[in-house]
Amino acid sequence: MITIDEERFRESFETYSEIGATDAGGLDRLTLTDEDEQARDRFVDDLEALGLDVRIDEIGNVFGRRDGADPDAAPVLIGSHLDSQPSGGRFDGQLGVLSALETLRTLEANGVETERPIEIVNWTNEEGSRFQHAMLGSAVVTGETDLETALDLTDDEGVRLGDELERIGYDGDHSVDPFDIHSHVELHIEQGPKLEAHGNAVGVVEGVYGIAWLNVTIRGESDHAGPTPMHARRDAMAAAADAVSAITALPNRLSADAVSTVGEFDLEPDSINVIPNRATFSVDLRSYDDDTVDRAVARAESEIEAACERHGTTADIEEVWRIPHTEFDPNVCDAVAAAAETVGVDYERLVSGAGHDAKYVSDIAPTAMIFVPSVDGQTHNESEYTAWEDCVAGANVYANVVLSLANE
Repeated sequence: MITIDEERFRESFETYSEIGATDAGGLDRLTLTDEDEQARDRFVDDLEALGLDVRIDEIGNVFGRRDGADPDAAPVLIGSHLDSQPSGGRFDGQLGVLSALETLRTLEANGVETERPIEIVNWTNEEGSRFQHAMLGSAVVTGETDLETALDLTDDEGVRLGDELERIGYDGDHSVDPFDIHSHVELHIEQGPKLEAHGNAVGVVEGVYGIAWLNVTIRGESDHAGPTPMHARRDAMAAAADAVSAITALPNRLSADAVSTVGEFDLEPDSINVIPNRATFSVDLRSYDDDTVDRAVARAESEIEAACERHGTTADIEEVWRIPHTEFDPNVCDAVAAAAETVGVDYERLVSGAGHDAKYVSDIAPTAMIFVPSVDGQTHNESEYTAWEDCVAGANVYANVVLSLANE
């Protein structure tokens, strides 16, 4: 059993949290911004200080390799992501990267040589909040998304992802082809209420929900808000409001675990006294059952079309992203549970409603995740918080499962 240095871990967390810090105690570090560049630079410095072999691949993923007794053995892959949501929290993603970094520091400080190499990673654009493809870096490495498609993604300002990689100096030259990985473990905050409600410090994550994303555009006709009678209107906003209301109610008619969210909404011409001629919005549909996600997409499309028929409008519906549910490797899950027992931490097994890079990595390597509690289930906002004792407990479980896997 190994034990992390709590003081060193906390100092590292606070230092990284200063990069992109918000006045309300959150983090605003969108992928490939200047703030992301600063965090990446700090990460590379920390890896080099440990004597790791650092490489950057063509999509900007940053890897650091610590050799094992058998340098030819497949490595254990650890890490997460350093990018954040706009005005997001300090724990989402970052805690996983820094737990991985502290694991390597602990091994080094104690002179521990593992049988296998260990590789740490910071994935590019996990959040998908600037360039609309979540978990992008891992998707490219695992072959889910091709490199050129990824590099050609643009943000809301029309800025190309590949150009931003070059601007901040992270357009690496290492191949994005999949490589042999013995196993992968990612630590993350739960982003939900279960662990806190059950009084457990650690979650052994056995799978991830399936997800579908839709972009919807409803088109009507602009007219004056005063003289135009209600029966003569083709109001895109009114149709969208009906559709959104129906979509938010969908989960109640589908399954106990289904969820739906409309997170983006935009109107044109966006004037107080003009009937909108266009409404665009996003739809996020999730369940651990893929058939439920299929039914949710079909029902959402039906509700949008019905709303348009009532209001004399038309709709374009584009499915921009779909991933099936994921079941993680039972042996790696058991290794996480065994590490929790070794450390003496209360844990439970659960599945994740949020997508993570571990989802894609599981396509090419045995994978599992560790969750630590989110206070009040809060996440993706500045109030996001995990009690420090839970961060430390999770990091200790993480370090010990990594040690166990690296000695297989």
